[in-house]
Amino acid sequence: MVVVALLGAGVWVVVKIDHSVRAALPDPGPPPFTVDELTPAPRSAIPSAPGTVPPAATLSAWVTRVSGKTDIPPRVLRAYAEAERVTRTKTPDCHLTWATVAGIGRIESLNGGHDGSEIDANGLETPPVIGIPLDGSDGVLAVHDTDSGKLDGDPTWDRAIGPMQFLPDTWHRWGVRANGDGKAPDAQNIDDAALTTARYMCAKGGDLATPEGWWTAVLTYNNSTDYGQEVFSNATSYGAANLKP
Repeated sequence: MVVVALLGAGVWVVVKIDHSVRAALPDPGPPPFTVDELTPAPRSAIPSAPGTVPPAATLSAWVTRVSGKTDIPPRVLRAYAEAERVTRTKTPDCHLTWATVAGIGRIESLNGGHDGSEIDANGLETPPVIGIPLDGSDGVLAVHDTDSGKLDGDPTWDRAIGPMQFLPDTWHRWGVRANGDGKAPDAQNIDDAALTTARYMCAKGGDLATPEGWWTAVLTYNNSTDYGQEVFSNATSYGAANLKP
């Protein structure tokens, strides 16, 4: 406790400052994660190198550290990291990074948090994320149903599904089961969705360590310069957060 004498209008006032009150204030925690808006021209650059994910022995510690610096939940970040690790083994010439997958996930579903949904401990989106009907209304493509509503619940129009927002037809062609248990790939499972994103982008872009490859992959995912620039910005900010001490 500190006693401070204040002089005002010729009057001394004794003020007691109780530091126990200050100590009781809640910890504000780390500053909020922000993304700097970058606008590179398509095929002119790739996001800054985010650092590769560590081996399995230290992955949990890495996930905890990076999740704490970003807006990516730990379970979701682990899925992105595993997508990079598997891709690095199976298609090493692709050079896909976890930060690029995360950059897409942030746009598509707020890394699994769209509209109050969450990724549970098993990697499942709860409740499932299902997009608007692609019915050709203003600003919306017209995509007639391709799966009899089995994946998106809509027998008339297709809807994007899961945390990475795949169309049913694309999911049927590219979906992969991450844990290899023999079950069908599940677009609402973040492990399956992240690895499918990696597989799709590597097939479409080739070498994502080049501007041509990276942009081709991202623009195939969504053919919009604004979209590509947003993925670029997200990926760069995620990478920078990982590299901070």
